[in-house]
Amino acid sequence: MTTFLQTVPLLAEGWGHHGAGGGPGWWIAFPIAWFLLLAGGITAIVLTARRRHRLAGLRAGEARLAERYAAGEIDEEEYRRRMTGLRGLTDR
Repeated sequence: MTTFLQTVPLLAEGWGHHGAGGGPGWWIAFPIAWFLLLAGGITAIVLTARRRHRLAGLRAGEARLAERYAAGEIDEEEYRRRMTGLRGLTDR
């Protein structure tokens, strides 16, 4: 019966040969690296798009509030209070 410590050198020896049946070799790292790079890029794009979408509503609200203030519908105190409320939504 062989122990684990006796098996490790045999496995390492088998992976080191580049002949027929020598194992996958070092080239297996390239497809894995490309997959991780692609997955990271897709994740970054999705997270950026979600953030932009979330902030678009906030910017629209701020623009509408500025229009109401410029038209004289609300005073400066109410404008500042509501703007603070809108900006508090981004902290969540």
